[in-house]
Amino acid sequence: MSTYKKILVAIDINADYEGIITKALSICQSPKDLTLVYISLSAIYIQPYLYGADYNAIDDAGRLENARNKLADIGKEFGIIEQQVCLKTGNAADEIKDIANDIEADLIVIGTHGRSGIKLLLGSTANAVLHGVKQDVLAVRLHEHK
Repeated sequence: MSTYKKILVAIDINADYEGIITKALSICQSPKDLTLVYISLSAIYIQPYLYGADYNAIDDAGRLENARNKLADIGKEFGIIEQQVCLKTGNAADEIKDIANDIEADLIVIGTHGRSGIKLLLGSTANAVLHGVKQDVLAVRLHEHK
């Protein structure tokens, strides 16, 4: 029997998220125990990396609507109810921590690929989430496709 009653599952809808959700589902008693979250970066974070590009080329509203639709589809695919599917904009680690506290989660499940140099075991977002949370954190290792 699982001791975790409220599990926050943080995914990147543009990466390999299936293993993360599957792992979380194997821990909980029901998909009703899960809150699925995706954090999108606002154009303000992306623009400095688009040197020479038209800043108006990034349509935040369109990107968020597409992300919201994809996240809703992912939730349906895994039986996670619509009210427990959450899209936020901002710094991923900060938003994940805030949502975990808001829903009183007792476990955060997040993926990690470990490709970030000195952070050999965890990705930068997973590493940042670990610091300063009161919840347990399960980092699910994502395997690179070759």
